[in-house]
Amino acid sequence: MATRPRSTLLDFFIRWRMVVVLLLGFSSGLPLALTATTLQAWMKSENADLTVIGLFSLVALPYVLKVLLAPAMDRFMPPFLGRRRGWMLISQLALVFTIAAMAFSNPVHSPVATALLAFLTAFFSASQDIVVDAYRTELATKEEVGPAAALYITGYRFGMLMSGAAALILSDHVSWRVVYLLMAAAMVVGIVASVFAPEPVVAAKPPRTITEAVVLPFVEYFRRHGALEVLAFIILYKIDVVIAMAMTTPFLLDIGFTKTDIGAVTKGFGLIATILGTLAGGALMVKLGLKRSLWIFGLSQGISGFSFMLLAHVGHDYPTMVAAITIESFCSGMGTAAFTAFLMSICDKRFTATQYALFTSVMGLSRVIGSAPTGYLAKALGWEQYFLLSVLAMIPGLLLLTLYSKWRFASSVQ
Repeated sequence: MATRPRSTLLDFFIRWRMVVVLLLGFSSGLPLALTATTLQAWMKSENADLTVIGLFSLVALPYVLKVLLAPAMDRFMPPFLGRRRGWMLISQLALVFTIAAMAFSNPVHSPVATALLAFLTAFFSASQDIVVDAYRTELATKEEVGPAAALYITGYRFGMLMSGAAALILSDHVSWRVVYLLMAAAMVVGIVASVFAPEPVVAAKPPRTITEAVVLPFVEYFRRHGALEVLAFIILYKIDVVIAMAMTTPFLLDIGFTKTDIGAVTKGFGLIATILGTLAGGALMVKLGLKRSLWIFGLSQGISGFSFMLLAHVGHDYPTMVAAITIESFCSGMGTAAFTAFLMSICDKRFTATQYALFTSVMGLSRVIGSAPTGYLAKALGWEQYFLLSVLAMIPGLLLLTLYSKWRFASSVQ
C-alpha cells in the first residue's frame, strides 16, 4: 500500500486555504489607514483645522470595542455562505460602500458627514477583523497554525501599505476622491476570497442565544486553570519590543540621523525584514511546534534589543543603524507570528470570535503599559541603559512561558 508523501514547508504556504488567509489579511489591513493617517493627510492637505483633525481620531472607537461586537458574530449565521464567510462578505460589501461614500464627502465643508462615514468604515473594518480572526482560527489545522498566522500578518501589512504609503503617493498625482475610490475597489480582493474560500468545519455547537454568546466565552475561559496567567503572558510577551520601539525615532534623531534616513530605512529594510521574519517564523513553527517557537522567537526578539544598545554606544553610524532596524524587525516578525498562532490555539471554537477579540483587547494593554513610562526611563537611564532595559523586559513573559504545559491542558479544546 502506497504511503502518502510528507508535506514540505512550501506545501503549507501554497494551499488554497492558506492563500485565502493571505488575501483576507490584505482585506483586513486595507481600511485601517483610510480612517487614520491617510484621512489625516487628506484633511491637512485641505487645510482643515488641527482641532478637527485631532477629534477625528475618535472614529477609531470600534477597533477598541471589538469584544462587544464579537458575540453577535458567534451567535448569528447569515443566510448565505455560512457562519464565517457570510459575515465576511457582509462586512466587505459594506466597506466598499462606506469607503466609496467617503470619496464623495468633504472633510472641511461637511466634517460631520465625513466623520460619520469614517466611523462606519471603522465599524465594518472592526467587524471584518473579528470574523476573519475567527475564520482563520477555525480553518487552520494544528500544523497549519504557524503558516496561517504568518500569511495573515503578511497580508495585513501589505493592506496597510496599500492604504497608507501607496495612497499618499497616489494623492500627489490624482484627487483624493480617486484615491478613495481605488481603495474601495481594492476590497474586491477580500470579496473574492470570501466567496471562494472553504467554510471551516467546526464540530462544536455555537451558542444558542445572544446571552450565551456574551456570557459563555468568558465563563469557559476563566474556568480554565491558569487563565489569569495566560492573560498576563499576552500582555508581557512582546513588551520588550514595545519598549524598544516606543523610543526608536527620538533615539535615532537624537544621535544625528535625519527623518529621511529613518523613514527610508524603517519603511524599506524594516518592512522587508518584518515580512521575511513573519514568514520565516510561520515556516519554522511547522518544524519546531508552537511551544519551542514561542521560546526561541521570544528570546530572539528580546536579544535583538542589543543591536540598538550597540548603536547607542557607537553613535551616528549608518550601517549599524540599518543592521539594528533589520535585526529587530526580523526577530519581532518571528515573535509576532508565534504569538498570533498562540492566540489562535487557545480559543474555544464555540466562541472563537469573542475569545479572540478578548485576547487582542488584552494585548492592547501591552502598548499602554510598555509605552507610557518610556520617555521618563530614557531620560533617567540614557540610551544604552534604556535599550538594556528593553532586553531585560523579555524575562517576565518568558518566566510565564514556563507554565505553558498547564495552559495547553487547561482548555478542553486543546
